[in-house]
Amino acid sequence: MFRNRFLEKQSRLAGFPVYSTGMKTNPNKATPRVYHTLRQIVQRIPRWLIEKTANAHGVDARKFSATSHFVMLILGHLTRASCLTEICDDADLNRRKLSLVRNATPGKRNTFSHANRTRPAEVAEEVYRETARHLGEVSPDFIPPKRVRGFLSRFRDRGIFAIDSTVIKLALSCIASYPYRSKKAAAKMHARLPVGSFIPSVVRIEAGKPHDSTMADELTKDMKAGDILLADRAYVDFLFLHNLAARDVFWVLRQKVNMLYEVVERKEASGNIISDEIVRLTAANTAGKYPQTFRRVQAIVEVNGEKRVMTFLTNNTKWAASTVCELYRARWEIEVFFKELKQTLQLADFIGTNENAVKWQIWTGLLTHLLLHYLKFLSGWNKAFSRLVGIVRSAVWMDLDIVETLRLYGMASPPHRPRPHYIQQCLAGF
Repeated sequence: MFRNRFLEKQSRLAGFPVYSTGMKTNPNKATPRVYHTLRQIVQRIPRWLIEKTANAHGVDARKFSATSHFVMLILGHLTRASCLTEICDDADLNRRKLSLVRNATPGKRNTFSHANRTRPAEVAEEVYRETARHLGEVSPDFIPPKRVRGFLSRFRDRGIFAIDSTVIKLALSCIASYPYRSKKAAAKMHARLPVGSFIPSVVRIEAGKPHDSTMADELTKDMKAGDILLADRAYVDFLFLHNLAARDVFWVLRQKVNMLYEVVERKEASGNIISDEIVRLTAANTAGKYPQTFRRVQAIVEVNGEKRVMTFLTNNTKWAASTVCELYRARWEIEVFFKELKQTLQLADFIGTNENAVKWQIWTGLLTHLLLHYLKFLSGWNKAFSRLVGIVRSAVWMDLDIVETLRLYGMASPPHRPRPHYIQQCLAGF
């Protein structure tokens, strides 16, 4: 807030955005009101989507509206609140500002807990998917279906997708319905991510114990001919890979150590490529699942500054061996996506102690992540995503234009530092 023109001028020179408190700089022109950051984030959700979805699922929201439920969960993710009481106290202390977010009201602790426990989590899942579709229609460049850059630009006519899962640790004493180990509980988030975008196209949340490959068909069922699938060795299920190849979907995965095969043809290898072969499975079980030949590429790759030997499998025989390696490298984006979720949202401490509450927190976390990425898109933010989240967290109740703040943040020119020059003290010219 600025109280006089001198401070306003100095702030503009320093590169900081200036926001009005309601005073008119031009008496003939009204100054638009700027609301707090939380309202600006929630306003990106279609206006009647939450209430309409809740009504469709038969949610009884007479005392605690579905919008209030969503807003408090989003607030918990933005502030990284560790318990129900912390969210309720924050909302209650800012009751007046919270009411500006579509008439949301702070719920009591028991009311909030009951909503997480009894309201179907499919409401949050549907709101997330519809919001992603809506933002894609409003801003077509936000979620393009085939956005690839650099080396992968040669595949711009194909969809390149990475699939993987991440384990979300839970307390076995509280959530026994998600067993993972003998003394641990966990949920698993399975996702399919278009390479070049941090907005997943398919998400499934299940118990942590079943193997990743059990969800492979569900994650890839709508992939089209010509698409490319990238996955780690957990998804080396040859019946699954055979079905993909039958649909003309290309795949690139890492080889399992115990794979039995015979070499049918050897191709020329050079540089970091150790071998490039056409192979056929020889074990009775796997050969029956995948009777065709496929390609095996062994190469030296650099991982965290160290050179390692990795072996890749693919059903495409026309790509260069280096292309196969580069495609698998692009799979790392889904690892970054999972890391980004866990570092910036509240997915470490869960505010509910049953399966439904866990799903509510994960789905609203994905919704918050989507809205934050939309702020990043609107503002043209080109710095670390964690820094953007930190700014939003600090300004969650501040009345400022968050998009303009992110657009101008850090744009001040660096301080002038004189460059030292050696001056010859005597015998000039020599």
